[in-house]
Amino acid sequence: MKQLITKIEQAIPALKKYENFIHKWQKAINLVSKKDIEFLWERHILDSAQVYFYLPVNAKILIDFGSGGGFPALVIAILNKYLKGSLTDIYLIESDIKKCVFLQEVARELNLSVHIVNDRIEKVKDIKADIITARGFASVKDILTYSIPFLQKNTEFLLLKGVQTEQELKDTGFSFNKKLSNSCLSGNGYIVQLSEVKKNA
Repeated sequence: MKQLITKIEQAIPALKKYENFIHKWQKAINLVSKKDIEFLWERHILDSAQVYFYLPVNAKILIDFGSGGGFPALVIAILNKYLKGSLTDIYLIESDIKKCVFLQEVARELNLSVHIVNDRIEKVKDIKADIITARGFASVKDILTYSIPFLQKNTEFLLLKGVQTEQELKDTGFSFNKKLSNSCLSGNGYIVQLSEVKKNA
């Protein structure tokens, strides 16, 4: 964890502002679970921050499925800004309008260049992704199924997953190359990297 904090040092003031926004809005919108709110920095913000360092060097377009309170996409957007990353377009897809209002407010206050898409994923069209992210959204099988319209030749996935990771990667109906890395925050967590994703015939 200390190594991660050192890497993101330049962005910590902005991340702390984001953390404060969540505490403020949590009273009106359930952005994180009640049991997690006191561990917000470690379990949500730092957990999301580690994903940034798995992004391909030249990735430009990132799409986040079911962004909710902004994990991991808003954290990635903050790091991309302050660490001068390669991402040019970050799309946060979220069907809950109240959460979208929250995401827009954070983006405005922190001057983040992101696209908030208030719609169901299956209704979103005409975006091709270099990277697709998701955290606490759906099973790997469902994420891959939803991703079909967004795929291009070199699209990669960065998914934050837990103890059921290995089981979720079986019988998805897709072929892919995979790499699992242990989370630096949770003994049961993984960063799942998938590439060369193709739907089985």
